[in-house]
Amino acid sequence: MQRIFSLAVSTLLISILIACGAKDDNASKQDKKNGPKPTLVTVTTVQNTPVEMTEDGIGSLEGLIDPTLTAEVAARIIKVYVSPGDTVKQGQLIASLDPTDFNLQEREAQAEVARIEALLSNQEKTVARNQALVDKKFISQNAVDTSLADQKALKEQLAAAKARINTIRNSTGKTRIFAPTDGVVEKKIVDTGEYVKVGDPIVQIVSNKLLRAYIPFPERVGTQLKAGLKLRLTTPTSSTPIETVIRELKPLITASNRSIIVIADVKNVAGWQAGASVNASVILAERSAAMMVPEQSVVLRPAGQVVYVVKDNQVQQAIVTTGAHQNGLVEITSGLQANDAVVVDGAGFLTDKAPIKIADNSAKP
Repeated sequence: MQRIFSLAVSTLLISILIACGAKDDNASKQDKKNGPKPTLVTVTTVQNTPVEMTEDGIGSLEGLIDPTLTAEVAARIIKVYVSPGDTVKQGQLIASLDPTDFNLQEREAQAEVARIEALLSNQEKTVARNQALVDKKFISQNAVDTSLADQKALKEQLAAAKARINTIRNSTGKTRIFAPTDGVVEKKIVDTGEYVKVGDPIVQIVSNKLLRAYIPFPERVGTQLKAGLKLRLTTPTSSTPIETVIRELKPLITASNRSIIVIADVKNVAGWQAGASVNASVILAERSAAMMVPEQSVVLRPAGQVVYVVKDNQVQQAIVTTGAHQNGLVEITSGLQANDAVVVDGAGFLTDKAPIKIADNSAKP
């Protein structure tokens, strides 16, 4: 009896397994009949957009106004009023030198002027007296001529003495050193109490009013580079981008890296600093209309670069030729027509004539 029961249970289990297998086979056949599931994609249209042909480079900034203030007279430093890192304004007092020697020289020169003026006054009286005697024919004209010559000599001596006073006063003024431009103190070379000779450096100032950018570009674009081309520049030290033009090109190609140096000026822009790096983008050419698609729309297949064009509920593979890249878009120079609907997200999962389903957040044109 037990054996008959076991046989019945086994028969029932085998029947269930056979039924399940038949059901799976039917489902598989139904799936094959329905075909592969469509791929979820997003779609955009090919549009004519202005495009710029650009080349990027990284260079450096150099300050054109970085004067080193030097002593114009020999004297001892009384005080240097600035330190490295200080911001200075044009006309600000930077350092004072001891003017004592020049003050003494000026007093000496003033005394010499007074002495000559006294002699000249007496000589003028002598000339007048001699002229009266000549009129009365008591002396010859030669005596008057000699007196006049002495008077003229004294006048020249007086002019020289007064000029010496002006020279001394000019030297005295040079004992106070002022900033020739706005800037930042880069280096303090001497300090209070030191003796400086003519030409000895005192302070170096760096100004960011006028900077020059030197940017290397590869020699392959050398024939396209020329003065006057538009440049867009940025630097890490400032959030202010600027647009300028190429001022000139260095005539020789740099032997170390086979590059062409482009030179451009940056004038009085906040935050831009000498010595900083500069990122440059030179606009080599501009086109008013170019067919542009997102970069992810272009995928690589055995046939080459392709874009999938939407046709009803499936896609058609289009072999394309690409051009310029700009802001995440790529130019299509051949293979598409304006206003074609192309796949963006999901293009990498497609093949020619694959079914698709357009996502709700994508508007099919």
